[in-house]
Amino acid sequence: MGGLQTAEVDTVTKILVVDDDEEMSGLLENYLSSEGYQVVIADDSAAALEVISSLEPDLILLDIVLGTEDGRDLLREIRLVSDVPTIFLTGRGLEAERIAGLKLGADDYIVKPFSLGEVSARIETVLRRSGVNMAQHQIDQPTLNFGGLMINENTHEVHLNGVLVEFTSKEFALLAFLARYPRQVFSRTQLLEHVWDSSAEWQDDATVTEHIRRLRAKLEAVPEKPRWITTVRGVGYRFETGTTT
Repeated sequence: MGGLQTAEVDTVTKILVVDDDEEMSGLLENYLSSEGYQVVIADDSAAALEVISSLEPDLILLDIVLGTEDGRDLLREIRLVSDVPTIFLTGRGLEAERIAGLKLGADDYIVKPFSLGEVSARIETVLRRSGVNMAQHQIDQPTLNFGGLMINENTHEVHLNGVLVEFTSKEFALLAFLARYPRQVFSRTQLLEHVWDSSAEWQDDATVTEHIRRLRAKLEAVPEKPRWITTVRGVGYRFETGTTT
């Protein structure tokens, strides 16, 4: 795929989920990723410590029960090497256990079953309290999110399947404009007006055709069979939400 860079997404707030329950960790990963966080999963203490060393997460969601391991023992090890904010996840709601967890160095305690909205709110509160820049987190969140394709109009960045794709300013403007109106068809003349602030009288509409070609070269696995930007014969172009055509 043309134009792809190897730099991975590294500007978003990073969250490590430590939980041996695949269903729960998958649920948290999907939800928090949709909220704009970068999420990494570890299912035991050894994997968690390795991620902490290599990734340096901004926050950890830590289940107290990790199979035969105790999350509280893991937190003791974490505190020897890092003061990363940590929220315990537990099925136990006893006040004495919550207090014990907080004394170990946990920043908060969430009792199962919980709503994903509650988790998100607790994360924001702990991050704010710990000094992680939530304003920056908001800036770094994609403004247009289509699963594998994320467009951030604040930073003028596009990530495709987690990989940064480089665009010129006009290529980005064209992509962002089309993506703001998914499934709506725009003629070349309309795109010249909205993106180039021009018209066919002043600028050749082949300019649009060439920029569409460049976008496809950078976004599409098979540019001749586009997934994201399709042609409507005799009319113009439209942005698809991810359905293969």
